Amino acid sequence: MTHHHPHDEKHSEVVKGEKTSYWRRYKIKYPPRRRGISMFLVTLLILAGITALIVWLVYRPNEPKFRVVSAAVYDLNTTTPPFLFANMQFTLITRNPNKRVSFYYDRLSAFVSYRNQAITPPTMLPPLYQETKSTVALSPVLGGAGVPVPVSPEVSNGLGMDEAYGAVPLRLILTGRIKYKAGSIRTDHHDIYVECDMLVGLKKGFTAGPVPLLGVGVGVGSPPIDCKVDA
Repeated sequence: MTHHHPHDEKHSEVVKGEKTSYWRRYKIKYPPRRRGISMFLVTLLILAGITALIVWLVYRPNEPKFRVVSAAVYDLNTTTPPFLFANMQFTLITRNPNKRVSFYYDRLSAFVSYRNQAITPPTMLPPLYQETKSTVALSPVLGGAGVPVPVSPEVSNGLGMDEAYGAVPLRLILTGRIKYKAGSIRTDHHDIYVECDMLVGLKKGFTAGPVPLLGVGVGVGSPPIDCKVDA
């Protein structure tokens, strides 16, 4: 014959009371209506994510392509260290390879660097809209206006040696924001970073004007110069 200890019955009642109290608190804290709204919002977010994924897979936007096709140097003066005066112009071709996606560019800014140091101040470019399967040319003039840029002795000395050699490695950098548009769908703005490494034929006592593009490294590559794009 099984005997129930009074303590066991009391413990059972306590446990049962705790469970009842827990579920009562749960129902008060999360009434059915609020739980229903939460489930609806979760479902809505899931459906929105699936829709965005489907749209992305259908359109699959490719990054824009940038190329430097010509360069001109009007001034490159290192005779007043630690300042440098530079005035240059580059023509870039940007290509939208997408059939269904167009681009909006905003807050575009360009500058030139040498040995990882800026040698022209940033120049703001106007906003740009690029249609599908289209090509747009940009020809920003960088530096000039008598604006000096402080540089290190390494830059001043390096430019002197490279000009004596007849080949100066330069990097054109373009930054800004880009937004994708596919039909009535528009994405948020994304940062875009374009880096164009080139070698220009430039010697001491040069005549201001167009300079040849040699590629990256002496005798390597030929115009146009392909740029790296991160968007």
